[in-house]
Amino acid sequence: MEPLIIDTREPFEYAASHVEGSINISPSEFMQGGVPEKLCDVPKDQQIILYCRSGQRSNTCSMILRQYGFTNLVNGVNEGRVRALLKQL
Repeated sequence: MEPLIIDTREPFEYAASHVEGSINISPSEFMQGGVPEKLCDVPKDQQIILYCRSGQRSNTCSMILRQYGFTNLVNGVNEGRVRALLKQL
């Protein structure tokens, strides 16, 4: 199964550049309480790679997902690192 890639930056940052195939879920969507709507049907054990600009927002969002039972989370840190990681898979 392909990993789900989540860009945790703001929509304007995502619009400027993002990893192909990624979805955009901003930090505010993670902090509204509950699992973000775009992730409601995602299996808790599916590999999810999160990234932002520096790794801070993606780390925070992965901690929130962990609280909701997601188990296969990777902080990809930033766009460049995620692209390199995907080449290895």
